Amino acid sequence: MLAHAAPRPSAARTVPLADAVGLTLAAALRTPQPLPAFDTAAMDGYAVAGTGPWRIRGAVRAGTVWEGLLGAGECVEISTGARVPAGARAVLPVEAALAGADGLVAGPVPPPGRHIRRAGEDAPAGGCLVPAGTRIGPALLGLAASCGHDTLPVRPAPRVRLLVTGDELDHAGPPGPGRVRDALGPALPALVAVLGGESRGVRHVSDRPAGSLAGAVHGTRDTDVVAVTGSTSAGTTDQLRRLLAEAGARMVVDTVACRPGHPMLLAELPSGRWVVGLPGNPYAALVAAHTLLGPLLAGLCGRALDPLPHVSVTGCVRPAPGLTRLVPVTWEGTGARITAGHGAAFLRGAAAGDALAALPPDWTQGSPAPVLSAG
Repeated sequence: MLAHAAPRPSAARTVPLADAVGLTLAAALRTPQPLPAFDTAAMDGYAVAGTGPWRIRGAVRAGTVWEGLLGAGECVEISTGARVPAGARAVLPVEAALAGADGLVAGPVPPPGRHIRRAGEDAPAGGCLVPAGTRIGPALLGLAASCGHDTLPVRPAPRVRLLVTGDELDHAGPPGPGRVRDALGPALPALVAVLGGESRGVRHVSDRPAGSLAGAVHGTRDTDVVAVTGSTSAGTTDQLRRLLAEAGARMVVDTVACRPGHPMLLAELPSGRWVVGLPGNPYAALVAAHTLLGPLLAGLCGRALDPLPHVSVTGCVRPAPGLTRLVPVTWEGTGARITAGHGAAFLRGAAAGDALAALPPDWTQGSPAPVLSAG
């Protein structure tokens, strides 16, 4: 995808584990030692050697070591997670054991290795656990800690400034006569976070005078991406394409053969900052953010795009000859059904849906289509 391949990944930095969640791993996560580092008990019970009955030689708890060597007919009481003593062949679960007052334990002879997690069973020393480009979540943080890491190399979340244009917009309360309540100002910062970016706030920009948008775009020095809603079409108040041409921007994407979202654009300013043009209609802007802004942010992070599942899609949608239709869908069994309320200006379908389906121009009822996660 053009938007994903266009940018160079940002420079890596090292951060504490607590600050890494949501960021992108800049280098493969490796373990300096086997996982687990030693043979451990998978259950509470008795680490046994040979056949029973077994004489109890002692006890070992998680976090401690029993230094002896078990001989045939001997055992050690052991807790889950404790290091298995040398000479033990298996762990007899406490539920299956009968401990007598004479210090002997009876029970069925477990097969060799039963209820023992072997050293290196999960990963060998030096093994690659997670590749670079993976978005860091709670499980990855826990895995890194279990390897002994206190920090991780990451690529930071791209900084995104949001510019919402439209003189017709009200920004609080019910809209007045002839006015429209701004839906994108509240929605887009949350969407930026879902897509892996860091919102640097929303600025509302007037359609006039002509220089107001230029000042807002060029005045965002502390950002990697400027996302502009509205001003991307060919109307008298739509200034973005002219502004980019005057600035000497490199146009990467200039309209997309889809509905809604056709006038979306992507350009790189001479400064290296990126400008994403989103339509002004709320659902069209959401579609463009998922299909253009999301891949751009992933590229800046060095994160691969997830493969899109293809599922059978059913439901009603207006035809759009020659164009891909992007519609909200709700999961229904192994397929998906189109959700009502997906006009370019309406968010009801997207709010109620689970994902976005990209219906190709030749789509027919029930045929498969790729599906994008809607976060």
